[in-house]
Amino acid sequence: MRINGSNQPNFNPYKNIVKKQAEVKREINKQDQIEISKEAKQLQESERPNEKRAEYVQSIKNLVQSGEYKVDSEKVAKK
Repeated sequence: MRINGSNQPNFNPYKNIVKKQAEVKREINKQDQIEISKEAKQLQESERPNEKRAEYVQSIKNLVQSGEYKVDSEKVAKK
């Protein structure tokens, strides 16, 4: 009867530990990357306020803050 002990040439108990450490080092060296699709870029462009609209809103804000803004009750009633 022949018994093969732990002195086999293929047997290395630390092999798995070394592999895991190498994998962890590879993961640490990875850099985050982001890729934005064309559709997402178009959505970002559409979310930007229109310059004319922004000026109009700012003028109304200024009138409200100064107390000069008047509400047309007839227009409100029609809507």
